[in-house]
Amino acid sequence: MSLEAAPEPLKRTALNAIHRAHGAKMVDFGGWDMPVQYSGLVDEHHTVRRAVGLFDVSHMGEIDVKGPQALDLVEHISSNWAAKLQTGQIHYSGLLYETGGFVDDILVHKVADDHFFICVNAGNQEKDFAHIQEQNRFDATVELTSDRYTQVAIQGPRALETLQKLTKTALAEIKYYWFTDGEVAGTPARIARTGYTGEDGFEIYFAPSESSRIWRALLVAGEEFGIKPAGLGARNTLRLEAKMALYGHEIDATITPLEADLAWIVKFDKPEFVGRAALVSQKERGLTRKLVGFEMVGRGIGRDGYEAQIKGVKAGWVTSGSPSPTLSAAGTPRNIGLCYLPADFGTVGTQFEILVRNQAVEAVVAATPFYKRGKA
Repeated sequence: MSLEAAPEPLKRTALNAIHRAHGAKMVDFGGWDMPVQYSGLVDEHHTVRRAVGLFDVSHMGEIDVKGPQALDLVEHISSNWAAKLQTGQIHYSGLLYETGGFVDDILVHKVADDHFFICVNAGNQEKDFAHIQEQNRFDATVELTSDRYTQVAIQGPRALETLQKLTKTALAEIKYYWFTDGEVAGTPARIARTGYTGEDGFEIYFAPSESSRIWRALLVAGEEFGIKPAGLGARNTLRLEAKMALYGHEIDATITPLEADLAWIVKFDKPEFVGRAALVSQKERGLTRKLVGFEMVGRGIGRDGYEAQIKGVKAGWVTSGSPSPTLSAAGTPRNIGLCYLPADFGTVGTQFEILVRNQAVEAVVAATPFYKRGKA
């Protein structure tokens, strides 16, 4: 008789049955049973770039911080300057350890002066909640509220037209990285003009009990524009082209925002925050490594985890790498990625090698983002 503990069952979003009924290929993603693709990664990628795609991102977590000193707590635990947020505004920020490494990367929404809504990564939500609770020495309450929300993302150039059919909210008036509370298909919803694809679009939060009905309504609303459901595979290639960090790849507890080319989310002139001293010290010493974009010159794909070399000597590693559906659309395959290299080798055009199946293949540091909306 084995004494080994049975594996934890995978968590499921409220849309799981719909994904399976429509033939999605499902995978274990951070303990969640999630769709990796429907019609195919490349097809879904192009659909988002050219029209509109629909993602189930309900595995993401939500944390509410409320109370008279809610702002003080958010300022203390995050690297960006929350006091500068206006009601209805969102910013990207770092939840950091004292070492300056990432607990997580987060989206902070200002609901009111005494209420902040934080969206966190799927596999990190319990850890993030515990970290914030541990740092809470303020007159504020912290609540993990993930089970109250289904979160879906409508992304692409026809996203606004699709969602507008289902809401009275004037979506064109919501600026990028702002949100409003309204209704979608008659259901109360938080509508945020954010996303993880490099395209325009919205992320909406609503009661899980309404998940199937709203998912179907969005597919009907976007039918004339060619909407398709999209999985985590396309979400990954889309965010890579836009150089958006993925926790566990570009960032983790051992990597700081300065190394990850995210210095813009660190506000050294704001009041003290967790990790500030370590970042000040690192800035004064100077960086020894930095995240850069690359494109393969030789034949091969620089996959996640592959070794980067300079003149045959190990110098870093690939954090994310893939063929680029957008850049390859003209017919010539182009393989791109992100990797850490010594800071002195981060200049665009610098050549190095990536070890692909024990063969050193030439690559070159490339300008990022690889794709920018309206400039492809």
